[in-house]
Amino acid sequence: MMKIFHKLRILAITSLIFLTISWSLPAQADTKIDPKLEQQVLEIIRRNPKAIIESVQAYQEEQQQKVQQARQGFLQDFRTNTKAIIGDFPTTGSTQLKTVLIEFSDFECPYCAEANKTLKDLLAKYPNQFTLVYKHFPLVQIHDQALPAAKAAWAAYQQGKFWQYHDALFTNQKQLGESLYLDIAKNLNLDLAKFKRDRNLADKAIQQDLQMAYKLGLSGTPSFIINSKNVTGPVQLSEIESILERGDS
Repeated sequence: MMKIFHKLRILAITSLIFLTISWSLPAQADTKIDPKLEQQVLEIIRRNPKAIIESVQAYQEEQQQKVQQARQGFLQDFRTNTKAIIGDFPTTGSTQLKTVLIEFSDFECPYCAEANKTLKDLLAKYPNQFTLVYKHFPLVQIHDQALPAAKAAWAAYQQGKFWQYHDALFTNQKQLGESLYLDIAKNLNLDLAKFKRDRNLADKAIQQDLQMAYKLGLSGTPSFIINSKNVTGPVQLSEIESILERGDS
């Protein structure tokens, strides 16, 4: 019986994935989907609605458990090996790593731009109490300039100008595009030839950040993970000052 259920579950999930992919493709794309196969899949769903629902729910629960396990492993590493988690990525604020805040952000996200203002205020108010780490999380499905902006910021980081470039991108968020990326680089006196080369090398580093975000089950920006004396885990921006005020650092 368990083998039958397992096969049905695989078939159900495969069928739903097939339909989701095919129906989400652009109308003008030449998808060449076999009509007979589509009808067979639909018939399977019609005949076994309860089994399909149960299978999908079981699959979702399994995936959630995997995310939870991965998150717990990450948070344990964050507590015990903070420097390794930070890696070679932009930091600002305290160098003592008492309280470390990782921000997953998207340069085209308006909420990230607002969060940046709050974080700058907190860094000014608590200059020696926490370290801010920036991780790229470009939401490419909805923001077409998120990845190019991230690549440009990474290239600026290779010349020691990440935070200046970061602030300029958020300040001029409505003008994101190639002209802006080059203008900011010129204003910061970057080596333009190196800047252009480094943009083409940024993918690996950005993918590492994305993998970390997926591992943690993050789905939107801005997202924050904190590690302090008494708190380690995801937090809301509104909670950060309270943690700093009560001396968790």
